[in-house]
Formats: sequence, C-alpha cells, structure tokens
Amino acid sequence: MNQKVLEELVKKNKQYCCKGKNADYIPALAKINPNQLGITLYNIKTNETLSVGDSSVRFAIESISKVPALLLAIEDNGLSNVLKHINTEATGFAFNSPLNMEINHAKHPLNPFVNIGAIETTSLIKGNSSDECYRRLLTFIKEICHDNTISLNEEIYQSESKTGDINRSLAYYLKGNNMLSKDVEGVLEVYFKQCSLNVTTQNIAMMASVLANKGMKPWDNKRLISEESATLVKSVMTTAGLYDESGEFSAHVGIPGKSGVGGGLMGVAPNQFGLGIFSPPLDSSGNSLAGIKLLKDVVDELHLNIFD
Repeated sequence: MNQKVLEELVKKNKQYCCKGKNADYIPALAKINPNQLGITLYNIKTNETLSVGDSSVRFAIESISKVPALLLAIEDNGLSNVLKHINTEATGFAFNSPLNMEINHAKHPLNPFVNIGAIETTSLIKGNSSDECYRRLLTFIKEICHDNTISLNEEIYQSESKTGDINRSLAYYLKGNNMLSKDVEGVLEVYFKQCSLNVTTQNIAMMASVLANKGMKPWDNKRLISEESATLVKSVMTTAGLYDESGEFSAHVGIPGKSGVGGGLMGVAPNQFGLGIFSPPLDSSGNSLAGIKLLKDVVDELHLNIFD
C-alpha cells in the first residue's frame, strides 16, 4: 500500500467521526476534538513506517494498556501462573461488568481485557510499592512502543481516578473474594496511571509489530517477550479485544485487535504489519467508530484477514 491509497482510505472514513461519541463518563476525554482520524502501518518485513492523518496526535492509551500489562505480568510470573488467576474466555458482557463472574460462579476473572480481569492483571506486576510497579510498567511500555518520551497525562489520570468508582467496586469485589492479594488503592493507582499514558498511532503500531513478529522487536531483531506470550495475547485479542463487539470485529475485520476508549485501536497482522489508529468518537460498545471502519478497509486492501 502506498501513501496515496492510505490517504484516500482515511479521507473516505473521516465522515464517521461525526457519527460516534467521545467517552463522556471521563470528563477529560469528552473535551478532545472528535474530528480526528490517523493511522500508522509498520511493515515488519521492510521496517518501513507509513503514517497518514492525525497519526502524531498524543492520546490516552486507555484499555490498549491492558496488552503490555498482561505481557509484563506473564514475564514476571510465567504464563501458567498468570492463567491460575485469569481465564481467557470471552464474557459477552460490557467491559466494566462483573456479571459473568456472578452468573457462572467463576473463581477468576474471565479474561484480562475486561476491567475486572485487567485490574487483577495489573496486581500481578511485581514491585515493592505501587510506584515501583508503575515505573516498571512504564519502562516496559516505552520499550515495546519504541518511544522513551511516553509520559503520564496528569489531567486524564485525575479524571480517571475521580470517576473510577465502578473500577473501585470491581477491585473490592476481587479483594472480597480473595482474588486480589495487594492493596486495592495501590493497584488502582497503577491501573489508572497505565490507562492515562499519552501515546500516538506510531507507538501503537510499534507495539503491535512486536506481537506480529512473535515477540521480537522488528527494528533491532531482539526478543522482548516470549513467542508463547505473543501467541497467547494475540489469541485473547481475537476473542475479547473489543469488549462485547469482539465477535463481530473478528468476523468482519479478521485480525487480532485491541481498543481503548481514548479512541485508540491496535491491529496485529501476524508476520506482516503492526497497525495503530486513533479517532476519539466511539460506537455503542466503546470502540472507535471511524477507526474500525478504516482498519477494515486497510485489512481488505492488503488482504490481511487471518481467516481468509
């Protein structure tokens, strides 16, 4: 794909920005300019990057941070130990609901990408304090995104923390059912901060490229995570990466994906591309509306659907 074709696809899908809605339950996200759409493709075979539109705009990573948090938790504890705490099943419920655990009398969160599972995942990151856990996760995110300038958006963090009562209830649910060993407020501090990091589509594409390259950083051919970890995470992204829209996304787009309510969208085309997209207005499931439309067009244009 060349620059002109990608520019045409961005132009085609910009119309959907006005048909979604920014996440307004987090006040700082509600204020972001909705008329934005940007994309970055990173070709792991040629190490070439192609960016179009609002690709350099920094936005809150939000739930895309659940991917590096899970990867670091696996590196810290081993995959088998992580899977003793968190399952890998789709839930069929909203991202901030504990209902499937209640209905099925589950002993562990159903997957690491719904909030209750993500909070448990963050608690598994090693450190003697919440500050140390956060610093270790930030360092890891900087490395997997190939960008040492990634930093905390303080306004988003304060907004996340002040409006995070549902997440607090989920964390205390875990604690009350003996699933969370650490201090609740300390875990939530790390969780809210990880969701509030400023990233770009380039950062997201680089992260995706490590997963696409089986855990190797394609820009220097050094292994960052195990191939087993990369495979597991791509599998969970396929079944649960877009909340209760995950099944439809897999059927119609056809690559592993992970979204965030900040408008970010990550796509992994195994052995080929890492893709990062940004557009703040969301659909009813909390996923970037224009972002999904654009990603589908790119996947179709490049014949990346893993099910074809």
